Amino acid sequence: MSGSRSAPLLTLLTAPTVAAYTAVGFWGAETIYNLAARHARATPQAPAVRDRHRRLSYTDLVAAADRLAACLAGHDIRPGHRVAVWLPSRVETAIALLACSRNGYVCCPSLHHDHTVGEITALVDRLRASALIAQLGYGGDADRHDVFAELADRDFLRCAWSVGPADATAFGELAGPALEIEATADANQVMYLPFTSGTTGEPKGVMHSDNTLLATARMMVRDWRLGRTVLYTLSPLSHNLGLGALITALAGGGELVLHDLRRGESLVDRLEQTGAVFLFGVPTHAIDLLAELRARGAWHPAALRGFRISGAAMPPPVVAELMQYGIVPQSGYGMTETCSHQYTLPDDPPERMVETCGRACGGYEIRIWRQNDPDTEAAPGEIGEIGGRGASLMLGYFDDQKATEAAFNAQGWFMTGDLGWIDEAGYLRITGRKNDVIIRGGRNIHPARIEILAQRHAAIEKAAAFPVSDTRLGERVCLAIVTRGDIQVDPGALLEHLDASGLSRYDMPEFMLQLSEMPLTASGKLLKRELARRAAEGELQPFPVRFVPRSAVRD
Repeated sequence: MSGSRSAPLLTLLTAPTVAAYTAVGFWGAETIYNLAARHARATPQAPAVRDRHRRLSYTDLVAAADRLAACLAGHDIRPGHRVAVWLPSRVETAIALLACSRNGYVCCPSLHHDHTVGEITALVDRLRASALIAQLGYGGDADRHDVFAELADRDFLRCAWSVGPADATAFGELAGPALEIEATADANQVMYLPFTSGTTGEPKGVMHSDNTLLATARMMVRDWRLGRTVLYTLSPLSHNLGLGALITALAGGGELVLHDLRRGESLVDRLEQTGAVFLFGVPTHAIDLLAELRARGAWHPAALRGFRISGAAMPPPVVAELMQYGIVPQSGYGMTETCSHQYTLPDDPPERMVETCGRACGGYEIRIWRQNDPDTEAAPGEIGEIGGRGASLMLGYFDDQKATEAAFNAQGWFMTGDLGWIDEAGYLRITGRKNDVIIRGGRNIHPARIEILAQRHAAIEKAAAFPVSDTRLGERVCLAIVTRGDIQVDPGALLEHLDASGLSRYDMPEFMLQLSEMPLTASGKLLKRELARRAAEGELQPFPVRFVPRSAVRD
């Protein structure tokens, strides 16, 4: 396409969709940049985002985004072009997102710390990114490779910037020409392009607009009363959870604190210093926080009242202990493709926080579909594949029409690949991934239930059920555990615990592993396929266990 604009990205967006979500108020005309600019006009000195070295007001944030946007435009970056961001937890990522929202660029910040330079160059090539913003010496092999040198010959890369010291003015010195253009008023164009975590294959690029990002963020602010409050993300902005925390803070006119403490520094002190009200993180973050609180006695940050915990089910002891400190856990469910559309509410009883993922928020809905027929809705209470649709749903996969079409059923519902059921109160209960189902002698065994029940054992911190191959039965269940303080757990006692907790003897693990840690993705999700691979290749040695009912022992 000639002229000042590039060709628009192919998406699922239609005029009727825009009209429908706009009419009921889930979408609007305001971009994320325009939202921040409105806050800057109304409360110029209100804090917006901070890291360990810098604290930006809304006025500072918008001014920095304007500087960066002008410099990108001066390098002939056009609407629809991709801007790749590879940074640790720094305010520059938030600024880059707003600059992209302002000028109609597509921000791609989900380049993680553990990525190598080779992996980053491959992703930049896939995106055909027009700009790269990165930090020298950052990444999995930064001591051996330089991402700027590796990408120096790419003709599509129009500019590449290395950010300055962590305590310097953000984008205070930008080289090259600057061109200020009018801010876009289109909140429905693609603005955010993260990659999925890739637990089951090659990561896919997920396309979101300002409106799809803001839809669930506005509901979170409303349902958890997060307006004008301080939010703290333990997940970096390269992860979808951290980015969602940023959008939630902006939606409510509050402040986001980035977690960038040096090793050994106190999280509790940082929370107290910043006045954090609500946390975003994964179960490991909650476990680490509780360990520090326990070590320091009964005192805890006075303002802290909520904690969104994603990525895995929360162990019941973690929920109970958080609530003893006055911190209400939020159990939730979401994906890169759908945002954080599902969560429990502040006044839900603890058992719902442990056993469910809450209800769909305003603007989103879910239904359960037959496992072997995604076009037929499952019966009430039946386990099936979770399908969803709503205002926070992605606009499709980047440059992958085949994957986009395959992600939806015949009725137009996005099929998540996750299995679960909806209880009589409308709360979602996850039973596992569709491809995680263990088939033992023709019987489907759902790992999530085994894991949830195992984590009710007081000594168990993490649990993962995965298949080991069997020549006769096809697959059998292996339960891997990580215990608190490396306590040794008697396998027979654990099986008795599972039995007493209601696990069917047909679903009982037949192998066990006790590990010091679980393999995780960059975003904190458990890599079960890695456990299965290591066991299959002999790197891990599961030991056989057998549940013997007490009645059989007496006989």
